Amino acid sequence: MTAFTAPLRLALDGDALVANWRWLRQQSGDAACGAAIKADGYGLGAAEVMQRLAAAGCRDFFVSNWGEAAALLPRLKALGDGVNFAVLHGVREEDMALALAGPARPVLSTPQQIARWKAAGGGACDVMIDTGMNRLGLDWRGDVAGLTSGLHIETLMSHLASSDEDGPLNAAQRDRFATIASQVPAERYSLANSGGICLGPDYAFDLTRPGLAIYGGTPRPGVTAIRQVVFPQAQILQRRHVRAGDSIGYNATFTALRAMEVAILNLGYADGYLRGFSDRGMASAGGRRLPVVGRVSMDLIAIDVGAAPEVAEGDWIDVDYALPEAARLSGLSQYELLTGLGARFDRLWTP
Repeated sequence: MTAFTAPLRLALDGDALVANWRWLRQQSGDAACGAAIKADGYGLGAAEVMQRLAAAGCRDFFVSNWGEAAALLPRLKALGDGVNFAVLHGVREEDMALALAGPARPVLSTPQQIARWKAAGGGACDVMIDTGMNRLGLDWRGDVAGLTSGLHIETLMSHLASSDEDGPLNAAQRDRFATIASQVPAERYSLANSGGICLGPDYAFDLTRPGLAIYGGTPRPGVTAIRQVVFPQAQILQRRHVRAGDSIGYNATFTALRAMEVAILNLGYADGYLRGFSDRGMASAGGRRLPVVGRVSMDLIAIDVGAAPEVAEGDWIDVDYALPEAARLSGLSQYELLTGLGARFDRLWTP
């Protein structure tokens, strides 16, 4: 029986993924370099990402919640000893059984979570300190040392709010975290995300936690070493002639000023290719650029194929998705572009 294949796919470059992580590890200096694989590996498939990065030498992985952790535990156990696995959103009462069973560690971020962990006789844990983002974490201005007394803290961490841009908050957070690190015993200390790694060695501490840049996102302006990992491709469902004066797509936002040839692709906002690409996105075939024309709909887009007379029904078209440029065109963040890619794509890794 022939296996079903979808009419849209993500070509995923495994070499680029590993090369990006190795560059981030190099930029981390003497610090270990981990990997955020939350949101199903930023949409690429967390199990595949974890396996490839572990083979490259990564030993620290981070997910957001215990549902994500449970899905990866079989793969984690297969990797053997020496791999650290942390759950960033702490531990609720509902999570305690799984958290206590190990090997994943909770990143405790509230006094209630700490009390719950202590009362249950929990072992090693991580702790999040809020140094200025006002998201998860113990307030750096509070009695952090007192609250965490008695815990076996593997990693004490914080998170930078604005590492993708220059500003005084980066240094302020670094200095606040350094002060807390001098007061709270832990095996390791961790502050830098992808952008933080690029801020320099003062931000690295003992462990860095990149996410976006591993998957092809540019964490800060001027960073040119990151390679594209994700390449969406969609199949032509129909090639058609459009007469001058005819409109294309919902609400007739595009009107043909001349007779033109268009191709209809099996791709739309239900797949994460959102309306921000309407009349702005770009595809390509054989190196020729083929603009999106008309409004992106749920399952379909139209592209101008006048420059590619040979493409026909059933052919595969490359959809331009270099993250910095796609973000500029669509008005979406690089994070949204990655994590929004839907389940209807086949995900094909090479090599």
